[in-house]
Amino acid sequence: MAKQSAPRRVKHVPLRTCVACRQVHAKGTLVRLVRTPQGVFPDPRGKRPGRGAYLHNQPECWQAGLAGLLGSALRTTLTEDDHKRLREFLALA
Repeated sequence: MAKQSAPRRVKHVPLRTCVACRQVHAKGTLVRLVRTPQGVFPDPRGKRPGRGAYLHNQPECWQAGLAGLLGSALRTTLTEDDHKRLREFLALA
């Protein structure tokens, strides 16, 4: 009797939801933002400790996120420094 081979395993792709448009995409296609004691920072590598939220790299999603959805998702109030830092990151991205 011939030995049966195991079926090939499909690689798991982590999915995340954009807090602005609520669309689910692969984690690597979204930008992670993290809340730290020093404020809210972009986390392009996705490795910083802290509460995180995800946004598409599109101006519409960032505008909605900065308008209040991001603060709710991170359970914090965004300061002017946070807004400035995140707008600068969006301009560079």
